[in-house]
Amino acid sequence: MTQALEVRGLRKAFGGLQVTRGVDLSVARGERHLLIGPNGAGKTTLFNLIAGDLSSDAGSIVVHGRDLTRMPAAARAQRGVARTYQIITLFPQDTLLHNVRLALLGRSPRRWIPWGDLARDEALQARALQALDAVGLGDKAGLGLQQTSYGDKRRLEIAMALAQRPSLLLLDEPLAGLSAQEREGIGAMLAGIGREVTIVLIEHDMRAALALADRVTLLHQGQVVLSGHRDEVVQDPRTRQIYLGH
Repeated sequence: MTQALEVRGLRKAFGGLQVTRGVDLSVARGERHLLIGPNGAGKTTLFNLIAGDLSSDAGSIVVHGRDLTRMPAAARAQRGVARTYQIITLFPQDTLLHNVRLALLGRSPRRWIPWGDLARDEALQARALQALDAVGLGDKAGLGLQQTSYGDKRRLEIAMALAQRPSLLLLDEPLAGLSAQEREGIGAMLAGIGREVTIVLIEHDMRAALALADRVTLLHQGQVVLSGHRDEVVQDPRTRQIYLGH
C-alpha cells in the first residue's frame, strides 16, 4: 500500500536533551495511526516536526512521496498537512464561522489580498459552513467563541483543520478534557471522516482511540519501541510495562 507518511531517522534535541532519537514511522494512505507513550516520550515533538512547527536536526519527512523535511510549516499546509494542538489554539474574539474562514485562507488565493470582507466571499463562506456542519456545529456558526463549551471548541479546531482539505491530519489529544458524552460524540465524528484523509493521532483515552486506530506505535524516551496492528501492540508486554503500567 502506498505510504502517506514516511519518517526516517528523525532527531531533535533541545540543548543536551534528546527528544526524538532516530524515529522511524510509516503510515499508509487512509490509515488511522495512534501514537502512544508516557508523558515526555516525544509524541507532540514528533507532530511539531512533521507539521513544520519545529525543524529537525537529522532525518527525513516524506508526505505522499514528497520530501517536506526542509519546508516551512506554511508550505507543508499547502501540500495537505493539517493539525490540531494539545492546547486549543483559536481566535477567541471571533465567531465560530470567522475562525473557520480564517483557517481557510491558508490554502486560498485570498490570503494575498489584504482588503475586502471575508463574509462577502460566497465560496469561502460555503466551505466554512460545510466544515462546521461536518463536526456538528453548523447551527452555532454565528456564536462567539466565548459563548461555546470546551467540547465545541475541540470540534471547532477539528473543523478548521478539515476545512483545509488535508490529505494528512495530525490530531493531538482531540478528546482531552472532554466528558464521556463529548468523547463519544467526537469519536463518532472522527470515525466518519473519509479515508481520503490519513489520520495520525495522539490520545490518552485508550478505549476511544483504539476504536479508531488501525495501527499503533509506542514511543518511549524519544524512540520507537514497537509499531504494528493495534491488537499486537496493546498485548505486547513492553506496552504494558512502559505505558499501561502493569
